[in-house]
Amino acid sequence: MCAFGGTVTDLGATILDADGLRLSAEEKRFFRDARPFGFILFARNIDTPDQVRALCEDMREAAGHDAMITIDQEGGRVQRLRAPHWREWLPPLDHVHAAGRAAQRAMFLRYRIIAAELNALGIDSNCAPMADIAFDQTHPFLRNRCYGTDAGEVAALARAASDAMLEGGVLPVLKHIPGHGRATSDSHYDLPRVSATTEDLRATDFAAFAALRDLPLGMTAHVVYEAFSDAPATLCATTLEAVRKDIGFDGLIMTDDISMKALSGDLGTLSQQALGAGCDVILHCNGTLAERRAVAEAAGTLATDAKRRADAALAARVVPADVDIESLEAQLGALLGEGSHG
Repeated sequence: MCAFGGTVTDLGATILDADGLRLSAEEKRFFRDARPFGFILFARNIDTPDQVRALCEDMREAAGHDAMITIDQEGGRVQRLRAPHWREWLPPLDHVHAAGRAAQRAMFLRYRIIAAELNALGIDSNCAPMADIAFDQTHPFLRNRCYGTDAGEVAALARAASDAMLEGGVLPVLKHIPGHGRATSDSHYDLPRVSATTEDLRATDFAAFAALRDLPLGMTAHVVYEAFSDAPATLCATTLEAVRKDIGFDGLIMTDDISMKALSGDLGTLSQQALGAGCDVILHCNGTLAERRAVAEAAGTLATDAKRRADAALAARVVPADVDIESLEAQLGALLGEGSHG
C-alpha cells in the first residue's frame, strides 16, 4: 500500500476503471477531481508485473489517497491475471470437485496464493468469493464459478477463500448479494427474474450470505426478486433492506457494473437510483471517460453510513506475513493431483 493514509473524507462514491496500461493525462486530471473510493482493473490494464505495479501507483497518486484497487481474479474464465506471468486456475466448481473432502483447505490454499500474486502488484482487493448457490437452472455464465449446491457448503468454502485473502492483505468482495444462482439468464445482457418465495430465499440463497455477513465488502446482483419487488436488487430499497436486515450484512455494498445491460436508463440516473436504494458505492466499468464523468458527478461523495463502512473495510487491510508459496503450491498439488492450476 502507498503512503496516503487517513480516513475516507470526501471521497467519491465510485469505483472506476481506466482505458489502458497507464493513465493518460486526461484520466489523471479526472481522477484527481473525482477522488474515487477505488479502482478496478481489467485485462486491457494488464501486461507485466512492473507495468501493473506502476499503474496501481498512478491510480493512487492521481486519486490522492490509498485507494482500494480490486480485480476479478476468481480463476477459470474470470481471471484477469493470466500466464505467462501469473498462474492459471481451474474454474472454482471444478476445483472444489477435484479436491473432494479437502475442498475447504484447497480453497484456502488457492486464494492464499492468489492473494500473494495480487499483493505483490499493489492490488488489495479481489471480487471474490462467490456465495451464489449452483442450482440445476443456473445460467452457464455463472454455474462453474459457484462453489457448490448447498448453502452450508458454499458458505464454508467462501469463508475459506475469504480468510485466505484477508490473511494475504487482500479485501474480499462477497458476491452477488443476495444471490444470483437461481437466475436463468446472463445479467450482462438481460435482466434475470427470480420467482422463489421469501421462505425459499431465506432458507437457501440468503443463508449462504448470512453466514458471511461480517465480510467487509459486498457486490449486488442485477436480479429481480419478485418476492420483494419488480425492480432489480441494485435499484431496489426493499431488496437491499432485506440484505441489511434479513441477511444482516453491514459491509460496504458496491453495485455490480452499473453499465451492464440488465439495467436500463442513463448511467447518471441509474447511479442515483442505486445510491438512493441503499448501495454505498457505484461500480462503473468499460465505459468512456465521458461516461465515467457522468457517473462520478451523479454519485457524488460517500454518504455518512457509507463512510463508516468504507473506513471499516479499509481497516481490514493488513500487511501480510511472509509466506512460502512453493510450500503452499506443493500442498495444493497434493490435494488436487496433476493439473491443479488448470
